[in-house]
Amino acid sequence: MEEVMAAYEPWNKLAQNIAYGSWALALLIVLGHLVKLMTTGDPKAKYDYINRYEIRNLWFATIVLVIGCCFYANSYIIELNTILVIVRVFTTVSMGLIAALIVQNLLKFYYPFYIEKRLKELRYRPRISPKSGKPMQLLSEEEEDAYLDEGMQAEENVFSVDYDVWKDEATGFIKIEKYAGHLHALECPECNYQTFKVTKEEILKTPTPMEEGELMKHYQCSYCGYKAKKTVTLRSAASSKFEESATA
Repeated sequence: MEEVMAAYEPWNKLAQNIAYGSWALALLIVLGHLVKLMTTGDPKAKYDYINRYEIRNLWFATIVLVIGCCFYANSYIIELNTILVIVRVFTTVSMGLIAALIVQNLLKFYYPFYIEKRLKELRYRPRISPKSGKPMQLLSEEEEDAYLDEGMQAEENVFSVDYDVWKDEATGFIKIEKYAGHLHALECPECNYQTFKVTKEEILKTPTPMEEGELMKHYQCSYCGYKAKKTVTLRSAASSKFEESATA
């Protein structure tokens, strides 16, 4: 029996080392992500990093972790033949895929609820002015138009981009931050998952300086397939200026 175990000892040691190495790598990925978050002071920079990389980094760490578990589960072999090899490979791959699929669904359908709360808090956290060191004021949609050029206002009108304008009232310093207009999924009214996204936008009526336009937004849930449409009123930048001058 000892001779049989000794025959598989090199493989068992190798499998264990691969497992330990995989777990260490997964831990490093998560720790590296946390260190990046802790060392990023600017809320907008932290917002962008979380939005672009958090789910991806957690998914990579999960894959490496699962691979390590698969090797560790096969690091105590004392008997092996053709049938056992087939059974071990099938069982290991099946269990690994199931574990990865569970985590993938958690990251895709449940984790966005948590991430959205953090992103919203970061987006609206008061910015500190580099000029005065005091908190800046977030301007309203009407107030910010004075600091956005016509191209920026046009982007906001079709919801492709959203701009936040922060102003230091003491010095007049202005900071403009750019966000994707419909970057994040909404909560689906049918299945209640955070998977309801804009799939297409079409302008039904182009806005003019004298008349408002209409935009049709098409939504679809990537989980249950539920679809919906919503009509949004468009106002041209020139129209806004016309109203301001008329009011004046």
